[in-house]
Amino acid sequence: MTTGISTLPLPRWDESVVVVEPPGSEPGAWSGAPSAVVSDGHVYLAYRLRLPIGAGRGIANVVARSADGLTFTTLAEVSKDTFGAESLERPAIVRTPEGRWRLYVSVATPGTKHWRVDLVEADTPEGLATATPRTVLAGDEARGVKDPVIHHDEYSWHLWASVHPLESWDDADRMTTEYFTSPDGVLWTWRRTALTGRAGEWDARGVRVSSVVVDGDEVQAAYDGRATAGENWEERTGTARGARLADGSFGPLTAADGPPLGSPHAPNGLRYLSVVTMPDGAGRLYYEATRADGAHDLRSEPA
Repeated sequence: MTTGISTLPLPRWDESVVVVEPPGSEPGAWSGAPSAVVSDGHVYLAYRLRLPIGAGRGIANVVARSADGLTFTTLAEVSKDTFGAESLERPAIVRTPEGRWRLYVSVATPGTKHWRVDLVEADTPEGLATATPRTVLAGDEARGVKDPVIHHDEYSWHLWASVHPLESWDDADRMTTEYFTSPDGVLWTWRRTALTGRAGEWDARGVRVSSVVVDGDEVQAAYDGRATAGENWEERTGTARGARLADGSFGPLTAADGPPLGSPHAPNGLRYLSVVTMPDGAGRLYYEATRADGAHDLRSEPA
């Protein structure tokens, strides 16, 4: 969900702290892909736990709660087996206007490069652990879809997702960000391509919107990008802007010029930025970043 922050804050790193350690200390062991929302005076954080390829990949999505935004208590966990998945990627946690809880889960189809998005819904965050999944963005033989970012306002439900072309196994890491709308957050209609990579730039190979902040009729976005297939899993963060159209939907995004933000530790991955407004009005950032041993941890810092 978006946050009410009028400008998009970005990581500075120096004040960041680790809020979730990875499940290992080697490259491919990650905690991260966070999605955060503030409700009832607490931060609710959904994130992915991953092991290296061959050791399990994305093994679970976790939902946790914190009063201070730094120390979290686990409320629910869903495993890849719940979805018949080869791997899970970034979830999106949402509190609906009716007060129910939703977790949108990125699900990898076994033996393929295909992804889809499933939804579990419950009256409480704890109930997400046993809710029955239903597919809300299926993709198809030509496209995989994952990593949703969701905003709800008086016009509609809005969703930005990364979409991967599947015509070539070796090129399935390429991605654009596509934009969808829905009357209820369940039945989604594709509207337009929101963001694509730029030839010759640091994001040429693919782009994935990771957070949106809506201020009136303007939308600001953070996005992950990479220049080459070799940078897969080590994307860095840039920003883009767009505007609301006359029908209430959002138009395409335009990427900002300049270099991306990255971790100080090679190969410099810093991705999946999520932004929230704390109960005291201060902003807080969550993101996944490469650490010195090559694993990824989930970090937070004040905005």
